[in-house]
Amino acid sequence: MREMADNPAPATCTGSDLQKLRKLQKQGAASEGVFGTREFPSGGGGGGGKATRLGPAPAFSRARRAPPACPAPWAVRGRPLPARPPPAPPLPRSRARCAMGAARCSRLPLLLLLLPVLLLLLGPRGRVSGQLRSPPRWPVPYRRFDYRPKTDPYCQARYTFCPTGSAIPVMREEDVIEVYRLQAPVWEFKYGDLLGHLKIMHDAVGFKSSLTGKNYTMEWYELFQLGNCTFPHLRPGMDAPFWCNQGAACFYEGIDDAHWKANGTLVLVTTISGTMFNEMAQWVKYDNETGIYYETWTVQASPDKKSTVWFDSYECSKFILRTYQKLADLGAVFKKIQTNYTSIILFSGEPIYLGNETSIFGPQGNKTLAAAIRDFYNPFKPHQSVREFFLDLFKIIDHVILKHQFYLFYNLEYWFLPMKSPYLKIVYEEVPLPVGSKASFGV
Repeated sequence: MREMADNPAPATCTGSDLQKLRKLQKQGAASEGVFGTREFPSGGGGGGGKATRLGPAPAFSRARRAPPACPAPWAVRGRPLPARPPPAPPLPRSRARCAMGAARCSRLPLLLLLLPVLLLLLGPRGRVSGQLRSPPRWPVPYRRFDYRPKTDPYCQARYTFCPTGSAIPVMREEDVIEVYRLQAPVWEFKYGDLLGHLKIMHDAVGFKSSLTGKNYTMEWYELFQLGNCTFPHLRPGMDAPFWCNQGAACFYEGIDDAHWKANGTLVLVTTISGTMFNEMAQWVKYDNETGIYYETWTVQASPDKKSTVWFDSYECSKFILRTYQKLADLGAVFKKIQTNYTSIILFSGEPIYLGNETSIFGPQGNKTLAAAIRDFYNPFKPHQSVREFFLDLFKIIDHVILKHQFYLFYNLEYWFLPMKSPYLKIVYEEVPLPVGSKASFGV
């Protein structure tokens, strides 16, 4: 089980564009550290659902039940699903993923569509220079956990997570199972192929048993929709931003052929045995229980393909890539076809570590830095009118482009990104299908 490497030493930076940040750090240096698991339920990043245990029924205990605010992501293979509260109106199968949360139902699609255009028009407005000491490991390793925190009732999904989820079946060893690559535009259920034209895609994987004729879909996405995973809530009476940013795997019987074929992809990529499928299912159980927080952004130094990656995203496509790699490690041989995936990239100079929730927002925290972080996230709040939306959009442009500021929340810790041109870009790039490697993806 992987843990993030020791936190890098806090870095300092020079340059007029970062003088304000240095003053904030001097007024209350953010101590290093990683959130303890006991802080999850009440602090930022505490929202989410219970992990589901995925393994042979005799070998694993029953799935833990999530509180009524959110259904359990998965059931134990071979056992019935936990009881669920009356669900919100479900979408057609596989279409509830990547939808916006109840509090953020219309904001992020517009931001994604408008920001690249505005950034291009405004162009570069200056450079941020800095010198860091004791450079940390890049990209910062994604942190895995021993268990999922309990759901906070404040976190609510507009659409029920995994509404038709079922247990992973145990396949017969001699079964031959076809594996399909599935891809369709994000929010296709609401916007059709609109985001497909921008190559903003969602990924899943399908399976078909030759012995039973049954087929299945498996995907990984946000428990409380993309907006809640990307930006926090600023709750009255709470100093720290409150995050509802968990993601989890969803497995259900059936493949919605019309959905995947209409505006996306449904293509055979390999075949595996029943034994390989069962071994993959046990790996998915581990992956789903330990990798629990959704990370929207990839952060890198420049658009150059060889530029330094500061942070890697952790979202639907990364789960599919890990699954493909696990199958390759088990012996699957993939077809030679091109496979592309979507990434939303922020561009910045070398990030500066700030601290975690306790060190910044706690009783001994840096009050000035805490206020700056809250001020940064405030324009991303849910909007009640078109006028308010555009006013906040200009505030975002002021922070990100004119002041070169972005505060990133990653591994339950805050980082300062000295932003630089082109600031943000949505890319749809090829990632080849894998070959076997036991060292890949920590499996």
